[in-house]
Amino acid sequence: MKTSEALAAFAALAQETRFAVFHLLVKTGPEELSAGDIARRLDVHAATLSSHLAQLERAGLLISRRAQRHIYYGVDYQGASNLMTFLTEDCCQGHPDICGPAFSKTPCGPRSPAEYT
Repeated sequence: MKTSEALAAFAALAQETRFAVFHLLVKTGPEELSAGDIARRLDVHAATLSSHLAQLERAGLLISRRAQRHIYYGVDYQGASNLMTFLTEDCCQGHPDICGPAFSKTPCGPRSPAEYT
């Protein structure tokens, strides 16, 4: 990941609504949510939400798919993993095990639904 890509991801997350969207979708796991569901859960107007979703998608943190009249969003696990790797790749001079548990865990990625319970 290039520094400019990491900065775009951080800029996308540095706004309260966008952070809330990303956090909601991370907690939701592999299940995608429609834009309407996201708007209802976060109590955000749909018109406002669409620009936030677009910015998160451009930053490589969300993916979307269209199904008839609805657009569904989910976490782009590869993008989130790339961001975490960018932040921690030089952690503790190449020894992430001494940086603590948050840095020694495996990168983000799709997990089985049973792991989310």
